Amino acid sequence: MSSAKRYQLPDLLYLMARLRDPEGGCPWDLQQDFASIVPHTLEEAYEVADAIEREDFAHLPSELGDLLFQVVYYSQLGYEQQLFDFSTVVHSITEKLLRRHPHVFADGQLYGEVQRTAVNSEQVKERWEDIKQQERAEQAAPEQRVSVLADIPLNLPALSRALKIQKRAANIGFDWSSLAPVLDKISEELQEVRQAIASGDQAAISEELGDLLFATVNVARHLKVNPETALRAANIKFSERLEYVEQQAREQGMAISECTEAQLDTLWNLAKQALSTPR
Repeated sequence: MSSAKRYQLPDLLYLMARLRDPEGGCPWDLQQDFASIVPHTLEEAYEVADAIEREDFAHLPSELGDLLFQVVYYSQLGYEQQLFDFSTVVHSITEKLLRRHPHVFADGQLYGEVQRTAVNSEQVKERWEDIKQQERAEQAAPEQRVSVLADIPLNLPALSRALKIQKRAANIGFDWSSLAPVLDKISEELQEVRQAIASGDQAAISEELGDLLFATVNVARHLKVNPETALRAANIKFSERLEYVEQQAREQGMAISECTEAQLDTLWNLAKQALSTPR
């Protein structure tokens, strides 16, 4: 263990306050506001996900630190505008998790008596959704009819939002009970894409492709596959294979743009064989 000082959360909060000090802070940090930080937050979240998917655990603490700093940044902005501070954030999430885990904190107290409960993970998920729906109803005005979809952010990545919409719908019984009709829906939507292409109507093509993607997400949900994760993996696989094709073409003295379709097919099949994942 190094004898050097190990910084703790209070040190990070102090560092953030110094960065935003109007007299001696960082000029860039002093220009930021809630909206300007959002793109950085999204980027840091994806970098955490990327490190986990690549099992790069050596760098994961650094990436998690970058993500934590985003929370600290928003908390400092909230404090400066007398809206909230970091302690408010900590209290809010702790209170919420106590409320949503009655199977662990039966008396609603963080340091209450530990009790063993006989619930499985599926029952926990059902209770979690019931509690969240109750919270949404309590937060709405009395005259409002609260949709189960009401608090799903519009700016979520489209695949993730589609999955969340479908899960919410399923929780209130709007779902197929088996996989077969879900797969049939893929065939139906694909046929409608073909019809739209034949019509030449670009707006119709876009709409039908959207329906096809939405139906594909539904298949993933029924198969308990996260579509965002699956697509990221497909992106990586395609990229690795294309890089292999580029390399093989160069070794044969060609650029990809100079290859015929038959040559590209041959190189692609070589890439699939060379980079296939052992199962």
